[in-house]
Amino acid sequence: MKELLETIAKSLVDFPDDVSVNEVEGEKTIILELKVSKDDMGKVIGKQGRIAKAIRTVVKAAAVKENKRVSVEILQ
Repeated sequence: MKELLETIAKSLVDFPDDVSVNEVEGEKTIILELKVSKDDMGKVIGKQGRIAKAIRTVVKAAAVKENKRVSVEILQ
């Protein structure tokens, strides 16, 4: 999951070196924290959050294959 999110985020932003993903495992869920450059924040979120929603949908679909629950958080 972490690699998938990293790949998607790096392809969207202008500064791919600033992309970092932190994985926090809980009892039932995995939380993926995505950090990008402040200049790239709009590109990752998109208009009205559409790109962020699409990223979350893709990651959740991949997680279903592995019988896991995943949450994606975009941090500043």
